[in-house]
Amino acid sequence: MTSSLFVSPAWLQAHIHDPSLRVLDARMLPPGYQGPRDLRVEYLAEHLPEAVMFDIEALSDSHSALPHMLTSAGTFAAAMESLGVGDRQHLVVYDDGSLFSAPRAWWMLHVIAGVEQVSLLAGGLAGWQRAGLPLAEGPVVPAPRTFRPRMAEGQVKSLADIRRIIADRSAQIVDARPAARFSGQAPEPRPGLHRGHIPGSCNLPWSELVRDGELKTPEELQSLLKQAGIDTGRPLVASCGSGVTAAVAVLALTALGVDDVALYDGSWSEWGGRDDVPIAAGPQD
Repeated sequence: MTSSLFVSPAWLQAHIHDPSLRVLDARMLPPGYQGPRDLRVEYLAEHLPEAVMFDIEALSDSHSALPHMLTSAGTFAAAMESLGVGDRQHLVVYDDGSLFSAPRAWWMLHVIAGVEQVSLLAGGLAGWQRAGLPLAEGPVVPAPRTFRPRMAEGQVKSLADIRRIIADRSAQIVDARPAARFSGQAPEPRPGLHRGHIPGSCNLPWSELVRDGELKTPEELQSLLKQAGIDTGRPLVASCGSGVTAAVAVLALTALGVDDVALYDGSWSEWGGRDDVPIAAGPQD
């Protein structure tokens, strides 16, 4: 088996029926989407063979008022077991091909569960289809497996952590939202949030990190980090709108060998929804 961040459609096609591998469909609708799409219906209509649906919304903390917050390790483990996902399997996650949501699934599996082998399908569903590979329909009901979570320490930051970081500058905050939202020129897709960014943060829009459902080359990523003023020698904390695309930044930094990277799970949905925290506007500080 491979432990690389990405696997190709050809590699996955050759290994997809291996019992030590499980494929997870992590497609997700963007925030504020108001159309008629139903991802469960789309999953049942077509998905990769053997893939179970990794519903990020359903696997998040249902008791939190904030979107996509991590749930407890026990709750997550029980859900994985019911999906037939074992913590010792090699897990391959994919989304529609945008690399929008699969990195969040990758991050969740690493952080809340400690799964050692998690890869992303290069190109996602769109790449699989471009390769002319077969799709399946209907539910996938694998036998339950044992899932023992091992929560990673220090990789999830809270509101209190971000307040402290602003005060002592102990880490650099990387905001993965589009530039217009970071600067406060464009409204947030979720109603009721202030415009702007966390003071002292750097802007690294997630969409600039990807191409055709994969990360850009290491040389291109390094150039983007330099342009954004990001110092990979310092501890880094990724943030975004709701903790989803921040995982793309974590993935890119991981691909470059950067180890000290955490994620602010509440992200702008929490920070931008409060009146008792400092907010900066305009270009990067």
